[in-house]
Amino acid sequence: MTIDAATRAAVINGVVKELTDFYVFPDVAATMTESIKRRDGQKEYDSITSARQLAETLTAHLREVSHDKHLGVEYSPDVLPPFPFPPTAPSPEQLDRQRTEMGLLNFGFEKVERLAGNIGYLDLRGFMPPSLMGDTAAAAMGFLGNTQALIIDLRQNGGGSPDGVSLIASYLFNHPVRMNDIYDRPSNETRQFWTLPYVPGKRFAGKDVYVLTSGDTFSAAEDFAYGVKNLKRATIVGEVTGGGAHPVSPRRLADHFVVTVPMGRSISAITHTDWEGVGVEPDVKVPAARALGTAHLLALEKLLPAVTEPPMKEEMTAAIERLKKELGASRN
Repeated sequence: MTIDAATRAAVINGVVKELTDFYVFPDVAATMTESIKRRDGQKEYDSITSARQLAETLTAHLREVSHDKHLGVEYSPDVLPPFPFPPTAPSPEQLDRQRTEMGLLNFGFEKVERLAGNIGYLDLRGFMPPSLMGDTAAAAMGFLGNTQALIIDLRQNGGGSPDGVSLIASYLFNHPVRMNDIYDRPSNETRQFWTLPYVPGKRFAGKDVYVLTSGDTFSAAEDFAYGVKNLKRATIVGEVTGGGAHPVSPRRLADHFVVTVPMGRSISAITHTDWEGVGVEPDVKVPAARALGTAHLLALEKLLPAVTEPPMKEEMTAAIERLKKELGASRN
């Protein structure tokens, strides 16, 4: 879409206002808005007539200052509806539509599998709200409940609901534990996120857990990895994650423009900080493509000495030899 000077000015002024009013760090917001105003005063944006180019340029300039991957300006070809703030609870019709749409993605549960040696594997692509993903989570964890160790694959998980994070983490503990806190600038309040005292299905407490990560692991998926790592409940295997720790809210700028504003920040009760801009560091650093094989091998090698049943011992020994060959070949 081609834009005129009035639309361009409305978008730029809107970005400045929303960041000033809501961005989680007021001092960083001030630096960003000063930079945008300076560029605007120098007429850097005057030649931009493409709506998409304006959104991409403003996003690049904002991130150049903030290094915040959650922050960005987006262009929509369709006219955007009003966004209520604070967000209102979804209507029953909206909830039904969400349930249908997320159901087509199986609520983020891409694959649940028993690997060789009775190792559980969960490929989770998103953290949905518990009201939507709860039944599928219970079914998945019930299937995995008889395995001897668990691999949770978050390599293609871009995030989602912090309450969904708490739900899945609840299956890894026998009692409530504090996973994370989130500070919200508009309300100036901090909310604690705890695992649940009760979940349907089998818990996985007491068994080894491995979490797979990649550079695409982001936001709520990082929240999960960061929490279980600091609680020493899981071994993180793979690559450093994307580095996005700030909860966001969309703010409408004009009919076709929205700015996604990080309004909060995560705070670990253990580290008293978060993973913003740096990502979650793996305990075992390997390329993402090798993470599953590496975690599977680690789990089998740790469990094998205690196995006495000959059929299982043979299955695990054969799987170990196969994985060693595959991982050795992948290095070449």
